[in-house]
Formats: sequence, C-alpha cells, structure tokens
Amino acid sequence: MNELVTRFMEVRERIERAALRASRAPGSVRLLAISKAQPAEKIRAVYAAGQREFGENYAQELKAKTAELSGLEGLRWHFVGHLQSNKAKLVAPLVELVHTVDSETLGRELVKRASGGHLRVLIEVNIGGESQKGGVAPESTLDLARALLVVPGLELSGLMCVPPAGQPARPAFARLRELRDSLAASLGQPLPELSMGMSGDFEDAIEEGATLVRVGTAIFSARG
Repeated sequence: MNELVTRFMEVRERIERAALRASRAPGSVRLLAISKAQPAEKIRAVYAAGQREFGENYAQELKAKTAELSGLEGLRWHFVGHLQSNKAKLVAPLVELVHTVDSETLGRELVKRASGGHLRVLIEVNIGGESQKGGVAPESTLDLARALLVVPGLELSGLMCVPPAGQPARPAFARLRELRDSLAASLGQPLPELSMGMSGDFEDAIEEGATLVRVGTAIFSARG
C-alpha cells in the first residue's frame, strides 16, 4: 500500500502545481478518486491518506462499496458512469453528486429517489459529438439546463465531459468552460462546477478551469 499512497500524494502535488500555474488557488480544484473495480482495502488506504471523495461508474458496485465502507466518517461518493433511469433508485440515495445527467427524465427520477428529496447534478456534454459516447449535444445543453432548473429539489451545479478519443484534450476542456460560461449568462445564475480531466490530462483540465478532476489509474494503477 505504500506505493499506492505515494501515487496518491504525487497526484495531489501535481494538482496543486497545475492550479498555481493557472494562477488559481489549489483549494479551488477537488480530486475525485475513481475507484471503479478497486477493492475496499485500496479505498481505505487512500482514505487514510486524506482522500474523502470517491467516484464510481456502476450502480451495483457503488451500492456494495457504500455498504462495505459505511464506517468511514466523511466519505463522500459521486457517480460518474452512464446511468439509465431504472438504476436511479440505486444511485440517488448514496451520492452527493451525479456527473452524468443527459435528460430531464433521468434528472426527475434521480431527485425522486434522492435522500431528503434533494440532489446535486451535472449535465454530461458530448463535447466532441461522438456517436459512441453519452451526453447531450452542446447545442442542446441550454434547453436541458432550463428543464432541469425547474425540477423541485434538483440542483444543477455545472457541466461534465470526456474529451474526444485520439485528439488533444485541452481544446475540448476550453470548449466546455466556454459553454458553461455562456449557459450561466443565459440562465442568470452560476454553474460553479466543471468536471473534466482524468489521469492522462487532468493538469490541462485544471489550467482550463476544472473544479473536479476524475483520477483513477494515476492513483490506483492497475485495477483489481
């Protein structure tokens, strides 16, 4: 586990350096440790080193891990994978933020199932228009945002993206930031969160304004 903790600390240091390069406060960027397919003991080790926010991609795995690790005080879960409406009942009571809302139907189902009838969400944007990826088209994001904002108990906090495969990531991150700023102006309210950047590109994402970076492999190495 020593190597795991070393990798985790290195990622935190890289986040801080990237924030400072962008003239941002290091505390303005939160690390989300993506623990998909990782055993509980690895999550416990990273938790012991100071990490509190973890992200999962699959509803059933999230349910199992939240039960197994329920004794860890202050542990907070995010959902970052594709989610069908019929799985909302598994996810909504367990997480503080869903990153992958791409329809009004999903948003309504999530908040209906959420603890206390309140849930924070991000709109997933298919920033590169890739047919194999989920998310809403950039030009449809404003309509979806308007629809979600009137759902009682649903708090729209910002946007999320995965950059197009095989292309430089930074232009996609810049486009998402510009889209967020345009949406916030149109809606007349802030959208503070930008969830973008993974193990191979999170420093570029931070320099383009990411507030949440989703890092798995750089921390946990090989899965399992």
